[in-house]
Amino acid sequence: MRDVKAKAAEEGRTLTAVIDDALRDYLRRGDETSTSFRLRLVTVPGKARDGVDLDDRDALYEVMEGRA
Repeated sequence: MRDVKAKAAEEGRTLTAVIDDALRDYLRRGDETSTSFRLRLVTVPGKARDGVDLDDRDALYEVMEGRA
């Protein structure tokens, strides 16, 4: 914080203005350095177990947790 205050005094600017500019620069760099990410969905063939009703959430949890 002392360095920021000294920089503001050197430049004859307010502390708020120096901090605002620093935040803008930081956020701008974040946009430039970000890389795009592509999620690849993997699907596998399968089917529900016999007797499992996918519309019944509670029954589905029972089966998934091994209680049914």
